[in-house]
Amino acid sequence: MNGISVTPTQIIAGVGVLLVLFWVWRAGARRAKAAAEAARSGARLVSLVGRVLFNAALIVAVQWVVITHPGNRWLLLAVLGLPALFASYALTRAMTVTTVDSSKRGGRR
Repeated sequence: MNGISVTPTQIIAGVGVLLVLFWVWRAGARRAKAAAEAARSGARLVSLVGRVLFNAALIVAVQWVVITHPGNRWLLLAVLGLPALFASYALTRAMTVTTVDSSKRGGRR
């Protein structure tokens, strides 16, 4: 016979090489996905910080205008008290621990 003869050891070695190549490819894909997710979360953090700073500057500017031009006490109370209420609400929600209780047994109904 002039055909190709392959021993069982060579077949096992070939399958092993294919498995290793597949494993390396999957690891690279996972690493790339993790890097992309880290970049997205970093961009989200920068975006969030930018929005927080902009809103804080806007609140401070409005408060500054009302404080430097006195006249109406109710307006001053609203300009100082309303942002404090929003801030206290946000802090209270951020610091409140909530749990979701789900049953592990039984079916959904």
